[in-house]
Amino acid sequence: MERWTCPKCDRVFGKVNQSHLTCEPGFTIDEYFSQARPFERPIFDAVISRIGDLEGLIIDPLPVGILLKNGPMFAELRPKTKWTAVGFSLGRKVESGRFSRKVSSFGKKHFHVINITNPAEIDDELVDWLLEAYHLAGGTSGQRLCDNTDQSGDGMAPDDIDDIFD
Repeated sequence: MERWTCPKCDRVFGKVNQSHLTCEPGFTIDEYFSQARPFERPIFDAVISRIGDLEGLIIDPLPVGILLKNGPMFAELRPKTKWTAVGFSLGRKVESGRFSRKVSSFGKKHFHVINITNPAEIDDELVDWLLEAYHLAGGTSGQRLCDNTDQSGDGMAPDDIDDIFD
């Protein structure tokens, strides 16, 4: 994966001259969590313990939350008052009672959000969705890892979601 660091804000992106709405320096992980609510770090740690060794993973802490990228953004951890909203983009719409709001669709991408209050909620099903989102963002075939989800849709077609959610 090609990486590019913006010379103005020093943030890392998956393609050269990636447009980004907020061209301001991000935080280090320690800076981010020095201002975070106490429940945020254990949830982040649970996610990273499951996917942190993925090749090309970019962790981009910003004032609004933490973006996870494999080139384009594939997931985000957005702090709320009492939970962390874990959002991720798939090439298909998944039906699940776990989603906290209606699935948003942008072309061939479908953005899903689960509200997490406890690190134990970072289970195999959620990790499978995050891995699928990671592979979609990186343009690799990846496999649909979760057998109990809706298999509709037209497969994985990479495009750049950073412009929508950054």
